[in-house]
Amino acid sequence: MDDLVDIAALRRRSGIKWSQAGHDVLPAWIADMDFPVADPVREALSRAISGDLGYPDWDDRLDRNPLAQVFTDRVRDRYDLALDPAEVYVFTELVQVVQLVLHLMTRPGDAVAVHTPTYPPFLETLRVMDRPVVPIPMIESKRGWTFDIDRFAADVSSFGCRALILVNPQNPTGHMFDRDELSEIAVIARRHDLIVISDEIHSELTHDGNRHVPFAALSPEIARRTVTLNSASKAFNLAGLRCCVAHIGDSRVRAALAAHPPQLYGQASALGVLATRAAWLDGDAWLADTQRRLTDNRDLVAAMLPPEIRFHPPQATYLAWLDCRALELDRDPADFFLEEAGVKLLPGPDFGAAGSGFARLNFATYRPVLEDMLGRMRDAVEKHRNR
Repeated sequence: MDDLVDIAALRRRSGIKWSQAGHDVLPAWIADMDFPVADPVREALSRAISGDLGYPDWDDRLDRNPLAQVFTDRVRDRYDLALDPAEVYVFTELVQVVQLVLHLMTRPGDAVAVHTPTYPPFLETLRVMDRPVVPIPMIESKRGWTFDIDRFAADVSSFGCRALILVNPQNPTGHMFDRDELSEIAVIARRHDLIVISDEIHSELTHDGNRHVPFAALSPEIARRTVTLNSASKAFNLAGLRCCVAHIGDSRVRAALAAHPPQLYGQASALGVLATRAAWLDGDAWLADTQRRLTDNRDLVAAMLPPEIRFHPPQATYLAWLDCRALELDRDPADFFLEEAGVKLLPGPDFGAAGSGFARLNFATYRPVLEDMLGRMRDAVEKHRNR
C-alpha cells in the first residue's frame, strides 16, 4: 500500500462510510478502513465468483465447520490458547451472537455488566431486550484508561448481574485489558456465576508490541463460562461480508443452542467464509503492513490534534477517543467538527452517557486524507478559540 490516494474514487465508494459523507466532508465515523482488500482475500473471492456460486461444501454439522480448525490454529499460534474446534460455531455477525446468547441464557430484567463508554449496538441491544445495563466506567489514569475493580465487584453483587459483555480491546478507548485486569474480572465472574461474552474483534490490531490476552486463556475453568467472539471483519476490513466465529466454551450455551433448529439463527455466506479463511491463512503479511500504517496514523493524530483535545493513544484498534470537553463548545463535538471542519466523527453520546463531550475518530485512512482531516480540525478549533 502507498499513500497515492484518489479522493474522488473514495467518494464514489458505495459503502456507508463514504456514501453518507456530504460534499467535501471527510468521514472518520464508522469503523471501516479505507485500504485495499488484501490480495489473498481478493484472489479467493475472484476464483469463487468466476467459478461456482452453488451450495458450499459444508453445512451446519460441526465436523464440517469450515472455520473451526482455522480459527483454533490461529489463536493457538498467536496467543498459545488451545480451544476445541468442536466448540467453534460460525454466525453472520458478532452483534447477532451477543443477542443470541442473551436471549438463550438471560431473561428480561436480568442485569448485564459492560465497560462504558461502549459500542453503541450493544447498548441498543440491551435496551431493546430489557437487560438493564450495569456500567463499569472507564476512568483515566497516568497510563491511560482503566476501571475500578472494587466498584465493579460491588455493582455486580448489588444489581444481581447475570452476564458480562467484555469488549477487549475496548471500543472506543482502545484500552487492552492486561492479564491482571482480566484475572480480577475472572474472580468476580466465578463468584457470581456470570456468563462472559468476550468481544475480541479488534484483538489483531495492536500497537507498540502489545499482546492480546484472550479471556478464555486465563484458565480452563474460565474458558468454560466464556463465549469468545471474533471475526476477520475489523483486522482485514471485511465487515460487509458478514462472517463471525464464536468459541462457545460454556456447555450450557451449547446445549441451549442445540435445542433449536440449526438454521434458525441464519447461516454465514459462502463468500464470507472464503474471505475469512483466506485472510486468516494467507493474509498476515498484509496485516503486518496495515498494523504499521495504523500505528503511524495513531501517532500522527497525537501530534496534530489541537492541545485542547485530550487523547490517550490507543493500545489497539484504529479508533481515537477524543475528549473535547475543554473546548467548551455550544454543541456536541461531532456536530461542531462536521459543521465547522467538514469532518464526520461518531458522537460520544452514542456510546452512552459517559461519552458526553467526547467524539470517536477513525484514523484508518490514507495519510494525506488524515492530515487534511486533522488540519481542518485544528483550524476549526483555532477559529473557535479566537471568537
